[in-house]
Amino acid sequence: MTYDEFILTIENDDTPASSLPLYVQALWWDAKGNWGKAHSLIDALDDKNSCRVHAYLHRKEGDIWNADYWYRRANAQRPAISLDEEWKNLAMKLLLE
Repeated sequence: MTYDEFILTIENDDTPASSLPLYVQALWWDAKGNWGKAHSLIDALDDKNSCRVHAYLHRKEGDIWNADYWYRRANAQRPAISLDEEWKNLAMKLLLE
């Protein structure tokens, strides 16, 4: 799925495609305004991509200490960009994998 197709599903659908990895589904739910659903999808996962999305979600929540923990788990650093830019960068990267 391309980034533009992904955005269309957010605009037009009630649920994300089940074929998407859970960490991409979490970004989908976050874009729909359901942080809790997004977090519940990746809360128990520990792969690098899930940890990276987990970090973003805690940064968005405002829990920077917890976000930094998850960035470290993902072998990444908290980016110095807006949350919107981080979301877009993550979505574009993860949809290519």
